[in-house]
Amino acid sequence: METPLLSVRQLTVDFKADSGDFRAVDGLTFDIPKGKTVALVGESGSGKSVTAQAILQILSKKARISGGSIVFNDPATGKTADIAELRPESDAMHALRGGRIAMIFQEPMTSLSPLHTIGDQISEALIIHAHVGQAEADKRTMEVLARVGFPDPKRALRTYPFELSGGLRQRAMIAMALITRPALLIADEPTTALDVTTQAQILDLIKELQAETGMSVLLITHDLGVVANVADEVVVMYRGRVMEAGSREEIFRNAQHPYLKALIRAVPRFAMGEDERLTPIRDVKSAILANTDAPKRPQPQGPILKAEGLRKCFTLRSGWFSGKTRTIRAVNDVNLTLPAGKTLGLVGESGCGKTTVSKMIMRAMAPDSGRVLFDDGSGPRDVFGLEGSALTDYRRTVQFIFQDPFSSLNPRMTVYELLTEPLRIHDIGTPDERYERAKQLLDMVGLDKRSLRRYPHSFSGGQRQRLGIARALALEPRVLLCDEPVSALDVSVQAQILNLLKDLQDVLGLSYLFVSHNLAVVDYIADTIAVMCRGYIVEEAPKTSLFRNPMHPYTQALLAAVPDPDIDRPLDFDKLRAGRFSNPADWPEPYRLVEGEAGVMKEVEPGHKVRMGAHKAREAA
Repeated sequence: METPLLSVRQLTVDFKADSGDFRAVDGLTFDIPKGKTVALVGESGSGKSVTAQAILQILSKKARISGGSIVFNDPATGKTADIAELRPESDAMHALRGGRIAMIFQEPMTSLSPLHTIGDQISEALIIHAHVGQAEADKRTMEVLARVGFPDPKRALRTYPFELSGGLRQRAMIAMALITRPALLIADEPTTALDVTTQAQILDLIKELQAETGMSVLLITHDLGVVANVADEVVVMYRGRVMEAGSREEIFRNAQHPYLKALIRAVPRFAMGEDERLTPIRDVKSAILANTDAPKRPQPQGPILKAEGLRKCFTLRSGWFSGKTRTIRAVNDVNLTLPAGKTLGLVGESGCGKTTVSKMIMRAMAPDSGRVLFDDGSGPRDVFGLEGSALTDYRRTVQFIFQDPFSSLNPRMTVYELLTEPLRIHDIGTPDERYERAKQLLDMVGLDKRSLRRYPHSFSGGQRQRLGIARALALEPRVLLCDEPVSALDVSVQAQILNLLKDLQDVLGLSYLFVSHNLAVVDYIADTIAVMCRGYIVEEAPKTSLFRNPMHPYTQALLAAVPDPDIDRPLDFDKLRAGRFSNPADWPEPYRLVEGEAGVMKEVEPGHKVRMGAHKAREAA
């Protein structure tokens, strides 16, 4: 039997805390074979990232390896080293870290220095480990940038991280990890917050580079769809221990442990039944919802919210001193209809204009043209014509749930202050009534009433998102704009939040505009789905019609890019690699749009509309 590249045996990692020692990793044992991908799977807090940090000896000062071994068998030198016995700052560890073992971190924006160019940051590792000059380092940096798919590697050398999209920043992180040609690449949630199409490209890139270089990969993730598509072997962790381990075939075809079965049941799938619910590992029960009725208020005769012909352009400078500008059409002739008590899913990649549309509906941003109509039961009114008390009422009635619950909650305010702040601003209730309302809101989202005096940092990601939902419900709104509310959450926590949103809608009669890049999530929660690309709505249909018969090439690409936790339905990397699906000029006829042409929405079946080039739509008519 071949010697594994890395062999972890009975690894134990302890943290010192004020309340006593905490064991984050408890007797962990697994191997990483040469040239293979091992997926380390589990929820947040299961010890996955701590394991990666132990392998690289970059644990925090409060953590220590208190037992076990991490044996690295270097194929280049034939030498063997027990990393657990090396000091973090020793020369031997410096040679391994970043040289023979590299890591891609979860959040590229916080992992890349904002003060240094991409070229400087990538070449730095090569200069340190390979002792080459700057000219040679720049040449090799451009080669690796081209290899990871940068459109202009020479320009990228002088580019700063803030100038890049999320996908390109993640590619820069991969380039930085690969520049030294490591034997082991540790990828810690490398695609968590990326679009499904970008995620598929990154996964394809890692597989391709692995085949070329023969490196091993330790993939840390909670996404079983990703695991089913790229892993050779799987290790499932829970609270620092291995629950189940085996080959990908064994894990997905014959899962044994209840925890693994529960993880699989929590993932949204396209083949789910009409009334089928996701099954979270820990369900959130709200006692108060069963006894709550929707507030009695007049119902609109038509849709509660309607966007007509929304357009928005942004002017950007091409350089600090050039004086040149360019215009970006962020939103182009967008029409949306949200019926009362229903969910409209708005789907598309980052930068397609989804959040800009949400901001215009909120009246946080004015459109260049078009209007938003809102009907509270007294007839449709243009949102941008509202003033005074009418505008205040609108702001109470339409609320926002943000993507990142941590940055949207004030860390200096207690839960009580966060939940009652909207009531104080709108001068609703006495202090005692606000206190009772705060307790009621916590009940609604399944949180303990004793949480009122705690601060946001003391909650998990899923609990913070439930606090964000509770705050949005404080003023008894009728419409919630949900901007990627589950994109950064574990699949089990994601299932909790999605089920909670469905229950709240059923009980309170809420209407949702649900913005996401994941069609599987939108399929679970939405009634109608609008697909957005480059500022255009390219396809709109009831979800059953959209998934049964996706017509637009961009919709087909989005569907093809969603990783399914089913090894019999793998991602088609060849298809995803073949086309530029987000460029309207590259779409096949009759969908292709020429420069300056918006095309028209053509109804192809009842309720199912697709954007076509204007001349082709006339021919089809």
